[in-house]
Amino acid sequence: MVDPIVLQIVEGTLHSIEAEVEAAIERTARSPMIRDQHDYRAGIHDARCRKLTGRSYSAMVQPVVRDFPLESMREGDVFYHNDVYLSEGSVGHLPDLTTTVPVFHEGRVVAFVQAFGHHDDIGGMVPGSMPAHATSAYQEGLMIPPVRLFSAGRRNDDLYRVIVRNSRTPESFAGDLDSEVAACQMGARRLARLFATYGAETVEACFQALIDRCAETFRREILPRIPDGVYEFEDYIEHDGIDPPRLHVLKMTIAKTADGIVCDLNGTGPQARGPINHAGDYADGLFLRKWMACILRNLAESPERAAELDINEGICDLLELRFPPPGTLVTPAFPAPTNARSFLILRLLGVFAGCLAQAVGGRMPADQETIRYWGIHGVDEDGRWYLLREVLGGGSGGRSYADGSDAIHIVPDSKNLPAEFAETRFPVLIEKLALATDSGGPGRRRGGLGYDKHVRLLRDAHFVSTADRGFLGCYGVAGGMAGLPYQASVDGRPLPGLNDDVFLPAGTLLRLRTTGGGGWGDPFEREPELVGLDVLQGRVSRESAERDYGVLVGEDGRVVEVRRPARAAPRPLLDRGPGYEELRSRS
Repeated sequence: MVDPIVLQIVEGTLHSIEAEVEAAIERTARSPMIRDQHDYRAGIHDARCRKLTGRSYSAMVQPVVRDFPLESMREGDVFYHNDVYLSEGSVGHLPDLTTTVPVFHEGRVVAFVQAFGHHDDIGGMVPGSMPAHATSAYQEGLMIPPVRLFSAGRRNDDLYRVIVRNSRTPESFAGDLDSEVAACQMGARRLARLFATYGAETVEACFQALIDRCAETFRREILPRIPDGVYEFEDYIEHDGIDPPRLHVLKMTIAKTADGIVCDLNGTGPQARGPINHAGDYADGLFLRKWMACILRNLAESPERAAELDINEGICDLLELRFPPPGTLVTPAFPAPTNARSFLILRLLGVFAGCLAQAVGGRMPADQETIRYWGIHGVDEDGRWYLLREVLGGGSGGRSYADGSDAIHIVPDSKNLPAEFAETRFPVLIEKLALATDSGGPGRRRGGLGYDKHVRLLRDAHFVSTADRGFLGCYGVAGGMAGLPYQASVDGRPLPGLNDDVFLPAGTLLRLRTTGGGGWGDPFEREPELVGLDVLQGRVSRESAERDYGVLVGEDGRVVEVRRPARAAPRPLLDRGPGYEELRSRS
């Protein structure tokens, strides 16, 4: 039994260290992707490689310990890796480089501080290291298995030079690498002080108590809200960059019992030729389980309580993942490409949520797609090559108690690239950055809106994109309608969601509209005055208000008339939108 006051101090210290590591990276990194958009995460793990903090989705320590046993580690060691197939499923694509620093107390390893960030470029066949048409991992960039970047405090300069040399943006890449190493070393010093203050036995007992509390909290508060039974759902990735668009199936069957949830991915489609695969079946899907666990928080008794539920390794006691045989989207064989694996991970969350929505009668948020990459590269007026890369979020799904949130990003604290920064560093003008009207799925509780961004190119450039949901909108729940899909376009001509090098001449206006979240509940049940307010604020057009909500709204936002004829049948529990039938006909 641990002292509850000491437990609270240890818990608070862990969260403080994690936040301080992330703040240090933000202040000292050099690339826009990490410094300005915050596409990085930190995590703290115990000596058994168990994740202790849940604010961020970090990588895992298991691959480091597998190749470098604890007894071989020395104070001052720093480990580095990004190899997708040698990361135990915790690194999804090569730009996510991972730094791991062991924490020592009285001569033995007692914990780890780890950070990983999405780096602008790690080599490979195209700028940005996310080739849309890759058919092999060898085309995607430099693969680094777990290595000692620092040995007993001394940096391996030869290895460092090799890593940095492979990047098209070596200066900012080196700055990011140094930033992450220094931040993790600082976090390790902070954690060592905690052990020095309370002793290893006490701190490790607190670690175990935190893990046990997480498991017990979810077992007590969340599991009883899901009726025992078997539920299944499937969703789809639209394209793999190689073959024509079609439905790549991601299927899940969950079996809920009083003891936990078993998630079976059998029925998932074969591995793709292009880069939409994810090697997630290592370590029994440990990495994916911690991502999926966040969906369970939506079943808490209130939104306030959901925000209080922290997630650590304890959640894995309640969730089990079962994988199909090798050769599927979730069990690809090396060297299948994986750089667009975000499609699959996000879709996996949505499939899990779809299963739960059926189990609880629709009392789950509607779907969302809150990450996609776009960029341009070319030569600026001084003759220097540049790479502009940005992650753009989208709207979250409507919920039974509230509309979805607008323009959110899945990575904690991440955001879009500031327009002022982009214009001062790259030959572009950001002519519009706004919320995309009508993008949120209509519903009693409307889906959140995506971005509407217009970029004027001042010099010839090449456009790159890693985006899905160009046909399939985010599904609506409990009678809600699907949100609008993603679209990148020039002069009304859609551009492929997965592409490497679309040439755009100077003067081109590139338009980007990201996905809106699905709606929740029948749109005819939305309060007319809220529809009028949506129109007044530009979130919903007058045409959509009349067509989808049955509300005629004047130019001043006042409700003129409500026309809601009785429906011949209730709207479906899950609505995929019109793009589903179109794509299914192609498949």
